[in-house]
Amino acid sequence: MEFDEERQALLRPERLWSAGEVLGRPGPVPAVPGVYGWRFDMAPFPGLPTGELLYVGIAPRRMAVRTSRQSLRSRVRYHFRGNAEGSTLRLTLGCLLGLELRRVGSGRRMTFRASGEAELSAWMARHARVCWVAHPRPWLLESALISGLDLPLNLDQNRHNAFHPTLKALRAAARQRARERPIAS
Repeated sequence: MEFDEERQALLRPERLWSAGEVLGRPGPVPAVPGVYGWRFDMAPFPGLPTGELLYVGIAPRRMAVRTSRQSLRSRVRYHFRGNAEGSTLRLTLGCLLGLELRRVGSGRRMTFRASGEAELSAWMARHARVCWVAHPRPWLLESALISGLDLPLNLDQNRHNAFHPTLKALRAAARQRARERPIAS
């Protein structure tokens, strides 16, 4: 089966890494293209399993006209310490955890503001673990994983997942509430 070795590396990783380890210097995450997978020892939403692979992402991201310059290292580190505007995983987790999404800056960007992002980072430091596999064309591996595995926190390419409608509705509701509120300072 195509990608079987990579699939197994993400499903049964030799090691899972914490925020402290990933964010340390020099850090274990290689600066290469690949796919990363996330597990949580506490469910971010009732009914979601713990300890299982729930989300996969890629670096770099392939876009219509170019490929991003991100690597596994930059992307995984950003998920642990960035904000919801730049991380689909953070946006999903914050919405599932009930954090308040707000428009910030000019009003086009949405984040959980500094306090919510700090709360989310702390939650991830306690409960999130990540693994990765290097791959030169990660978008191909990601598509195969999403189509063949139960990954409830992925939305893109994942309409077949039973949790998809719930997650999509929660994120849409959070965005709508943010649009109805004034821009946060």
